[in-house]
Amino acid sequence: MIIRPRRLRRTSGIRDMVRETILTPKDFIAPLYIKYGKDRKDPIPSMPGQYQVSVDIVNKEIEEIWSLGIPAVILFGIPETKDPVGSSSCDNDGVIQQAISDIKERFPDMVVVTDVCLCEYTDHGHCGIIKNGHVDNDATLEVLSRQALTHARAGADIVAPSDMMDGRVAAIRKELDINQFHETGILSYAVKYASGFYGPFRDAVDSAPQFGDRSEHQMDPANAREALKEAKLDVEEGADMIMVKPALPYLDIVRRVREQCNLPLAAYNVSGEYAMVKAAAEKGWIDGPRVMMEMLVSIKRAGADLILTYFAREAAALLNS
Repeated sequence: MIIRPRRLRRTSGIRDMVRETILTPKDFIAPLYIKYGKDRKDPIPSMPGQYQVSVDIVNKEIEEIWSLGIPAVILFGIPETKDPVGSSSCDNDGVIQQAISDIKERFPDMVVVTDVCLCEYTDHGHCGIIKNGHVDNDATLEVLSRQALTHARAGADIVAPSDMMDGRVAAIRKELDINQFHETGILSYAVKYASGFYGPFRDAVDSAPQFGDRSEHQMDPANAREALKEAKLDVEEGADMIMVKPALPYLDIVRRVREQCNLPLAAYNVSGEYAMVKAAAEKGWIDGPRVMMEMLVSIKRAGADLILTYFAREAAALLNS
């Protein structure tokens, strides 16, 4: 007898009926870059279709995102000034804090996630406080905790520490709870690799390290067992959700973390992954929308519940059509 799996591929209706992985706009978290100024929407050259937007027009972006059925955004700040300790990150009237308040006032049901890190705010571009040429883990925790608290006060639903300092989830949870922000969630960048796929992001927020690199605190791309250790530690410290970043080169890690952890799992389809698709599509080498959807389905198929992606709006529009 010949086994004929093709019977279930014969028509689009049959294929839809037996599809194993379903992608919807509700799976997406859309990143936004927020800056000072008025009526600014500045293109990011290395990320076609992405912009730095001024805080006064951020709700125009939110309105479009919300209309597409995307339930959440993650905010990254571009400060007016930077210094060695990233002090502007803790400003109660900072650009991110203003944006959170504005979004929640007009779109109270939009889930607002905020990146908690210092790389956008330090003049040296590293994710923490530098002492003797190295990132000081424990000194950095104090600043990260204050930063997260200002986001919670402004109305953030979820804070997302991306710094990869040891113990930062516990430190942030303690700071939030002491100040009665028990309901503010933590989405931990639990498994964040020292990757070459972050280049366009660093261009977008001007956060390239001025010396050295981030291999002292971000993970070695060769390591998998360490990812499981990092995820387990963040769960024990009180994370509500965890993340793997980047997504595509680490789909095996997404799967392994999914099998170990019962918390909601996010994966970040990062700037370099986005830029490669856009560049190849512009050259006519690939079908951009088709490759985009194939990539996003692969991330969900690997086990991610949530996908942070610069494709969020474009993919949602296709899914809604």
